[in-house]
Amino acid sequence: MIEASKNLKELIEYPGDGVLSKDVIRTDKLNVTLFCMAKGTSISEHTSTKQGTIYVIEGKGVFNLEGKDIPMLPGVFIHMKENAVHSLKADENMSFFLLLFN
Repeated sequence: MIEASKNLKELIEYPGDGVLSKDVIRTDKLNVTLFCMAKGTSISEHTSTKQGTIYVIEGKGVFNLEGKDIPMLPGVFIHMKENAVHSLKADENMSFFLLLFN
């Protein structure tokens, strides 16, 4: 777990390929995870039993939420309801926070 006062942007590090994730906060009500995706990496369609929010920090990609493509660019905020089908692809090295609410 990462201390709350850390500059979270300093935690960004891109793998050569694939996805690197780091827990930032993990409580019984909230999980915050930093994801760093290498260019060309994708995560196939899946769902979550929790509602979630994504905040893009840097990079470029596409988030598909229930059949609708949403550009992932710095500053973009995406909210999804529980059990929403979604997938994503990094067109460049891309980092984002995923917040899951219990």
